[in-house]
Amino acid sequence: MTFFEIKGSKLSIVISSLKVGLLSLICAFPIFIHLEKIPIRIWDESRLCINAYEMLKNNNWLITYFEGKPDMWNTKPPLMIWMQVLCSKIFGYSELAMRLPSAIAAFLLVLFLSYFAKRYLKNFWFGLITCIVLVTSYGFINVHGTRTGDYDSVLCLFLVVYSLSYFLYLEQKNKRDLIFFFIALILAVMTKSIQGLLFLPALFIYTLMDKKFFIFKDLNVYKGIALFVFTIGAYYLLREMYNPGYLNAVWENELGGRYMNTVEEHTGEFLFYYNMLLKHHFKEWIWLVPFGFIFGISFRNILFRKLTYFSALISLSYWLIISISKTKLEWYEIPLFPFLAMLIAMGIFGIFYYLLIEPKLKTIFLFPVMSFLFLISLSYVPYAKMVDKVYLPKEYPWDEEFYQLSYYLKHALSKLEETRAYNICYDGYHAHILFYLNQLNDLGQNIGFKDWVFLEKGDLIIASQSNVKQYIEQYYIYELISENKTIKKYKIIDLKC
Repeated sequence: MTFFEIKGSKLSIVISSLKVGLLSLICAFPIFIHLEKIPIRIWDESRLCINAYEMLKNNNWLITYFEGKPDMWNTKPPLMIWMQVLCSKIFGYSELAMRLPSAIAAFLLVLFLSYFAKRYLKNFWFGLITCIVLVTSYGFINVHGTRTGDYDSVLCLFLVVYSLSYFLYLEQKNKRDLIFFFIALILAVMTKSIQGLLFLPALFIYTLMDKKFFIFKDLNVYKGIALFVFTIGAYYLLREMYNPGYLNAVWENELGGRYMNTVEEHTGEFLFYYNMLLKHHFKEWIWLVPFGFIFGISFRNILFRKLTYFSALISLSYWLIISISKTKLEWYEIPLFPFLAMLIAMGIFGIFYYLLIEPKLKTIFLFPVMSFLFLISLSYVPYAKMVDKVYLPKEYPWDEEFYQLSYYLKHALSKLEETRAYNICYDGYHAHILFYLNQLNDLGQNIGFKDWVFLEKGDLIIASQSNVKQYIEQYYIYELISENKTIKKYKIIDLKC
């Protein structure tokens, strides 16, 4: 190797590093900034937080617990909870630790999409455009997505990894890609059970459409299937052995019960997810999906055409599956975003590439500048909106009053005298409150829940809900210690006659 070859090799490494740095900088900010600002959300996030807390305390890594009993409501495998426990051991039990697995998964997804574009299409810029679209998608960088401690961001990572690894295996027949496919498939199911399998129908259809029949004769495929069945089967059977009734709960919560029936009033029309994308979660970009598809199938390069058909098939298949389901939840759409982003990137990249590589005018310098100005002008508004959303996160108007108590308890972690010797009166599901009570009790506060119907003389009470405050003020003689927005602190003097 000559001196100039060595020097060129080093320059290539520097340029590649700068590109990865640019990608990381653009994507890391909306993913990681101010994760801990808003309190833990009710339902799924808070449930996982309590599961993680109890696993930290009881060291039972097989069975998840809620309030001291095996959790038969949240029956998903515990991979996400294991990640939260690990983050808690490193960073301490907090909102940040609970949400880091989701954020890290989103960032790894960005890096994987960039890697895939570079490896398959031999083009960094297509990967960058895809990632810009993805991290400026309102429904992707959102609560119950990459910004909270829920399953969906981690699930999305594994779904995309196993889908694109399978695609690469069909195209390049590299055994390593098949191994990645089965590993990611196992991890997807260990994250969110049956939902980890929902991309498989599209992969099967694509295999037939592309006439990749060699895969049905590949012994390694059957070895992978055996590994998948053994690993997933071993977990579920072992859990049933030590937690009888678990498999029946899985059936009721995740399989026939959820897909064929409406669970917990989460219903919606067939076009529920289309309307969410159009009006709320993808409205900045969705109008470019048809344009991107047409542009993608018009590329001379067959690699782009194949990826366009693959992304469209994955998107359509998954959208149909979740749209037919009787239970409708807006975060079920999250796995759509990476593939919709790739479809959109086809159109944007086509124009970007033309301006960058194939100008037919004389001023050569002008067109690389114009290509980047085009990309910046297209993504500036969505990115600016996303920065505003994550840098100063705000509650939706309908959540402001609901989370007042959570904000109060979050603040109390730094001012323990505000809750010392008090109990909480709360009506309804309270896992999001329990998250803060567990931390306060670990700091020696001895705070818990108390039924507002059976209060006693001398009780110190915190309440925020109108019906609870109304009951206390109607049936007890009390001293109002303090009042802050919806939060009232009482000292019970006696029961009214």
